[in-house]
Amino acid sequence: MPSNYTCPFCLIVKGEEDEDNKLVQTKQQDIIYKDNHVTALIATLWWPNNKGHVIIIPNDHYENIFDLPIDIATRIHTLSKQVSFALKECYECDGISTRQHNEPGGSQDVWHYHLHVYPRYFNDNLYLTHGSLSDPSERLSHADKLRAWFQSNIIVNS
Repeated sequence: MPSNYTCPFCLIVKGEEDEDNKLVQTKQQDIIYKDNHVTALIATLWWPNNKGHVIIIPNDHYENIFDLPIDIATRIHTLSKQVSFALKECYECDGISTRQHNEPGGSQDVWHYHLHVYPRYFNDNLYLTHGSLSDPSERLSHADKLRAWFQSNIIVNS
């Protein structure tokens, strides 16, 4: 991680927002699930055919998979399974993809471990398109659906 790095995911976990959207574009309303160890939120960058994908982060700062304790990795992947069920039900998607990047050579650009969970649709061209910044009001409608799913279904225990 670069020197003097301020981690946006650590700020999200602490409940901080950036009114100028320069450091933290995520709003607290984007969080769909949070316990003592992990947080799931609607991503701010959206791909044209895969809107509303979810990012899962550990609440403590671990730079990448090489630093991530196995018990936290287990919690993240347990939650990713539940997020997958939520996406299938709420978005009526055809499938799910997960992505995770480590170190500059692996295309990591936020220096806090995070796992992307994408809703997938036939011929969606996820890997052939680029993401763009989403609007907080559009994220809210997706977050509301997923939060409601988590309120009525089994979730990861704290």
